[in-house]
Amino acid sequence: MSQFSKDFQIGLRDLMRWRRDVRRFRRDAVDEAVLQDCLDTFLLSPSVGLSEPWRVIRVQSPGARAAALENFIAANAQALAGYDGDKARIYSGLKLSGMQEAPVQLAVYCDEATDKGAGLGAGTMPEMRRYSVVGAITHFWLAARAQGLGVGWVSILDPVQLSRDLDVPADWVLVAYLCVGWPETTSETPELELAGWETRRPTLPTEVR
Repeated sequence: MSQFSKDFQIGLRDLMRWRRDVRRFRRDAVDEAVLQDCLDTFLLSPSVGLSEPWRVIRVQSPGARAAALENFIAANAQALAGYDGDKARIYSGLKLSGMQEAPVQLAVYCDEATDKGAGLGAGTMPEMRRYSVVGAITHFWLAARAQGLGVGWVSILDPVQLSRDLDVPADWVLVAYLCVGWPETTSETPELELAGWETRRPTLPTEVR
C-alpha cells in the first residue's frame, strides 16, 4: 500500500499535467528565496554513482544574455531554413524562446570529468551523467511549477558557442538553457499542439520481448 494519500497522488499528476514549456513570461522579478528553494531540488535528485554532475550557471550580465540571445537568433534562422511548406509557415510563427523577457536564465551543464562517484555506473554508459542532469532538471521544473513559476527549455542554440561565451571548463557539456519566470498565461495544452505543430499520443506504445 502506498504511503501517499490519494489526494497527494492526484495532486502530483495535476502538477505533471500543468508542467508546460513556457515561452511567454512577464518581466516581474522572481524572489531569490523562491528561486533558491527550487534550485535546492537539484540536491534531492538521484545521480549515477552519486556523482552529482550538474553545474548551474546564472546567466545574468547584459553581455552574457546578449550573446545567448544572438546565438538563439542565428540557430533559429538556420532551423527555419530546414523546413518548407506548412511546417515552415507554422515554424516561422512560433515563439520558441522567452530569452528577451524571462527574468532568470540558467545554463545547466554536465561535468563529464567529475571524479565524484568514482565512475560507478558511468564506465559502460558515460551518458548516464547527462541523464542524471536531466532528471535533476525535471525536479527543478516541477518545484518551479508548484511555486507558480514557468520554465522554458531553449534547445535551439549552438552549445559550443554558448560554452565559449560563458567561458566554461572544456569538460562541461551543455544540457539545458532554461528561462524561468512568471508565465503570462497557463494552459494544460502544450503551445506546440495549440499551434498545430504536433499532437500528443493518446496512449503509450509498448512492446513485449
